[in-house]
Amino acid sequence: MGALASLPRVILASASPRRADLLTAAGVPFEVRAVDVDERPRDGEAAADYVARVAADKAAACRATPDEAVLAADTVVVVDGAILGKPADDADAARMLRLLSGRGHEVLTGVAVRRGRALAVEIDTTGVVFAPLSDTDIAWYVASGEPTDKAGAYAIQGLASRFVDRIDGSYSNVVGLPVALACRMLAQVAHPR
Repeated sequence: MGALASLPRVILASASPRRADLLTAAGVPFEVRAVDVDERPRDGEAAADYVARVAADKAAACRATPDEAVLAADTVVVVDGAILGKPADDADAARMLRLLSGRGHEVLTGVAVRRGRALAVEIDTTGVVFAPLSDTDIAWYVASGEPTDKAGAYAIQGLASRFVDRIDGSYSNVVGLPVALACRMLAQVAHPR
């Protein structure tokens, strides 16, 4: 833990069980204080600007004492410049999976860390290449229910792992939180220069 041990408490401004699991696996003690912010992209907003804004909004909305470090994140899948958030329904999930089939895409996560009035925001990007998916593959995966609340309609750590040919970058970023980046950012607020 090193530098993180001196933080009184890390507050995760997210209800995501995946983010909680990643922090737990990395040995980061935290408390969950989920927040509700408007996550709709603005007209013409680039994906990187979008995830940075939403992560910052989540960090700002989370109640915390000046000694607590708030960690917030937002993840999207981007293909051909289009942001793929969480699917609206099964048909939308199938549409997204057809877009990802047999090609590469990017997963972007905006990470925000706030302590007191100080706010830092960074973005991590991971390239992911999917194998070609048949209509049967897509129907099976959508029927599993796994795509329901996942950016881009898939979970790399779950059943969709069978569709991923390769990744370039942080695996944990694709799950929903680039852990190494988040830990560096938390360490920086623990020991500001």
